[in-house]
Amino acid sequence: MHIVLQIGSEITRPTFWLIGPVGKAVFYYLAAVAILVFLAGASERVKRYTKGDADHADRLDDLPSRVVESARTVLSNRTLFDRDFVGGVMHLLVMWGFLTLLIATIILGIDMDLYRPLTGESFFIGDFYLSYSFVADAMGLLFIVGLGIMLYRRYAARNERLWGHHTSLEDDLLVWTLFLLGVGGYLTEAVRIIGQDFPPFETASFVGWAVALIIAAVGVTPELARTLYPITWWAHALLALAFIAAIPMGKPFHMLSSFANVVTRDGDAGKRLPGIPADLDATNAETIDDFSWKELLDQDACTKCGRCSSVCPAKASDRPLDPRNVILDLKTYREERDAGGEDLPIIADGGAAVIDAATMESCMACMACMDSCPVEIEHLSSFTKMNRQLVDQGDVDSNVQNVFQNVMQQGNTFGDQARARADWTAELEFEVDDARETEVEFLWYVGDYPSYDDRNKQVARSLARLFELAGVEYGILYEDEVYDGNDVRRIGEEFLFLEQAGTLVDTFEACEFEKIVCTDPHSFNTFKNEYPEVDFAEFADDPMMAFEIEESWDGAPVYHWTQVVEELVDDGRLGLQGDELAYTVTYHDPCHLGRYNDEYEAPRELVRATGCKLVEMPRNRNDSFCCGGGGGGLWTDFDDEPKPSEERLREALEDTSAGDAIEKFVVACPMCMTMYEDGRKTGGYEDEIQIVDVAELLIEAVEIRDGRQA
Repeated sequence: MHIVLQIGSEITRPTFWLIGPVGKAVFYYLAAVAILVFLAGASERVKRYTKGDADHADRLDDLPSRVVESARTVLSNRTLFDRDFVGGVMHLLVMWGFLTLLIATIILGIDMDLYRPLTGESFFIGDFYLSYSFVADAMGLLFIVGLGIMLYRRYAARNERLWGHHTSLEDDLLVWTLFLLGVGGYLTEAVRIIGQDFPPFETASFVGWAVALIIAAVGVTPELARTLYPITWWAHALLALAFIAAIPMGKPFHMLSSFANVVTRDGDAGKRLPGIPADLDATNAETIDDFSWKELLDQDACTKCGRCSSVCPAKASDRPLDPRNVILDLKTYREERDAGGEDLPIIADGGAAVIDAATMESCMACMACMDSCPVEIEHLSSFTKMNRQLVDQGDVDSNVQNVFQNVMQQGNTFGDQARARADWTAELEFEVDDARETEVEFLWYVGDYPSYDDRNKQVARSLARLFELAGVEYGILYEDEVYDGNDVRRIGEEFLFLEQAGTLVDTFEACEFEKIVCTDPHSFNTFKNEYPEVDFAEFADDPMMAFEIEESWDGAPVYHWTQVVEELVDDGRLGLQGDELAYTVTYHDPCHLGRYNDEYEAPRELVRATGCKLVEMPRNRNDSFCCGGGGGGLWTDFDDEPKPSEERLREALEDTSAGDAIEKFVVACPMCMTMYEDGRKTGGYEDEIQIVDVAELLIEAVEIRDGRQA
């Protein structure tokens, strides 16, 4: 039988070969049904988002720029290469292979359904057809290679983070459906090539040609191929149409929701938490409808990749928190309730609830989950909403409740007298200026731990001596300094945060200064990113709010002390030569300084300025592992195994390139100092490593310099 292989005299292939007009009509009908089912399902998803609360951020401002930047992120797979190069390559191959095959299908449809009917001709011929065939085959092959890696990681290597509480049949169906679509396309192409007696120009479809040679070698004749072709064609077509229809119904929807999530991201999420309305009747996370539309979108965008779980210090310490599970638990409950399931409390301390209180109490607010998420899920927004609900319900850990009481009664987390706040200065050989009475360049916010904790008082005195030696004009607030509120806000006590913020801003407004410098990265973050966003006027009439400011604070330049001292060193105001110390040290990036505010280099430059040999931790900069103190972790008791601080010290001594030659573990955060001093004792590292602050290294270097000069 002679097979027509050309339209006119041009090289091409017949599109509905051996399918016939009835089969073609059936295909178009099924395609229309699949598209309508897809559109209906996607529409229902979007309608569900509209039932969520309004979001605090303007997520659609400058939309064209957002779309362009998000397209760059998604198409480059940039976020997927972070911490997992193989995973990035795998997803890049699958995504670009899928997109290319989708574009190829669209091009074919344009030729068949638009260009031919309008012009009576086809562009699907000659060199265009050969180029089309080659590119489609090449990208389809990469698509299958990517899926092969995916299958290997999931089933052979059993990558731990791909398996968990929410791993289900839909995960298997997605990866196997895509794989069968890729393989089925080549099989259909190969059967057609055999049935058409191996047209020479079809070598452009080099993968299909190779498959055709293989199956011909095992006995598939042209006659058999022509019998099999309609079967393979329909199997491939029906699978493809079923996949299109199913996209909004499960995991494949992440192809759309993930992009939407990246487009609507808030670049300041986490480091700047959303506020709450002054209306005391407003609820936080009483029902699933209290979550904003963006938080609902977060839930749908989750691909179950487990990157957030793999970097979570709480999960690594066997606490009950798994960030992925929290997001997916909320999604599962939402879908079940929308389908007529029972109403449950979103969060509670024990009993039937979607999320248990201990899960949220485990969170250290380190933002590692958000930093690692390739689709920009903002975990901390949802987590904080649930923490606020716990506070509203009174389901708060007793230790944390004591901290709340201390702050309310004494203005600090220790519960010590306010008048003792500056007692740490008594051992200094000079007097620290009172910023309430003297105009200064830098208002130094010392913070709770450097003011009341004995170990951190040593750091505060070291920093004061550095300021004094460099001739910095600075002052402190003495007993008028109160707790900044950063961590109680992340635990969920928003009203206490507002009271502390308003009280401090009142004090700031009464002082004459140019800049604020902070000892603690937590204070640095909240002054820089959160205080200017608070609408104090909304709460001005609340008798519980003991502040006078009745408008938003216009802020002031805010610095972490390492940023200020780095400039002093660069200007030569401390006279360091860079050879004073000879320790081998490693440095730990504090979450609130690094991940929150992208300050990684100032502390490192200061360590190097002392002459120390700085050896990097394997997990450094934005990959840094939390000390365990953030988000109230400093005030809660968990049977961690191991403690985050113990694991980090082990990493310093065993996993750095210097190994146990590391002499000092350098920090730049009072909370980190506290947690690592504790971890050094409980982990049995007291004789192996010393915990020091960058300021203490600098003072030691300055003293050696002075000794040389003497």
